[in-house]
Amino acid sequence: MAASPSLAEALHALLPQTQCTRCGYDGCRPYAEAIAGGAADINRCPPGGETTLQRLATLTGLPVRPIDPECGTAGPPMVAVIDAARCIGCARCLPPCPVDAIVGAQRQLHVVLDDLCTGCELCIAPCPVDCITLAPRTAQAPFSTEPAPGDNLRRYEAHRARRGRREADRLALLAERKARAARLSTRRDGGAP
Repeated sequence: MAASPSLAEALHALLPQTQCTRCGYDGCRPYAEAIAGGAADINRCPPGGETTLQRLATLTGLPVRPIDPECGTAGPPMVAVIDAARCIGCARCLPPCPVDAIVGAQRQLHVVLDDLCTGCELCIAPCPVDCITLAPRTAQAPFSTEPAPGDNLRRYEAHRARRGRREADRLALLAERKARAARLSTRRDGGAP
């Protein structure tokens, strides 16, 4: 069954935009498209919890069922916490953060910007020293507010665009280096300059 673009967009607008991939899809938009196409159930978004589940059910007419345990459990809003004593400044947590909520530089302590962190968990696995954990937002950052889905989406799109530009720049540099190496090889082999 082909996904309706308007239904997919409406579903996407209801999701929390954490881009956590816990649903089994590579972000909120692919998950919304899968629901619209009949390939995924509406109960695969733990960060959205019961509120998002109810909204998805209302829009699709599908029954509300508990969050699929394969995807995790719904709970309070979380925020990433970096243990300053254990952080080695490897910067491996920076690229996977879909909303650029972690700042830092190589060999420097990294810091989570509580107001931007969606609690997606994507920064935890790359950390080689296990210095990143999640804590309930109310306990860790009692005065920060949970980021709005629209703001999450804007930061995610900016993150993807920046990473795309960096990859394009990297590929262009590699192509330039290969072309230069080919020219030098031709000259060494007695070819025309």
